[in-house]
Amino acid sequence: QLQLVESGGGLVQPGGSLRLSCAGSGFTLRYITLGWSRQAPGKEREGVSCISDNGGRTQYAESVKGRFTISRDNAQNTVYLQMNDLKPEDTAVYYCVASWGFSHCAGDEYDYWGQGTQVTVSS
Repeated sequence: QLQLVESGGGLVQPGGSLRLSCAGSGFTLRYITLGWSRQAPGKEREGVSCISDNGGRTQYAESVKGRFTISRDNAQNTVYLQMNDLKPEDTAVYYCVASWGFSHCAGDEYDYWGQGTQVTVSS
């Protein structure tokens, strides 16, 4: 059973940066699409970004394009989300997700979830 554990969340001022990490265990991540999803208070869960198994394809929500970058290190069984120019509306619990298929991830269909890490953007 794949387990995903996120880290790197916290409190940051508007315009600041954070880097989220997600480590996988249970089996190798190199054959599975990885991504990030988030849920803000009182709002529905939103897909943020996906990256294909070999890192060759990425997808971003319109709200984060140009500010967030997803990457992965299959040797380390880890996926990252670099978040720059953070805004108060980015405040949410961020979940690491995994899908058997890039189209599934891009369509917000996930097979595995992490426990989430809180990101708060506030002055």
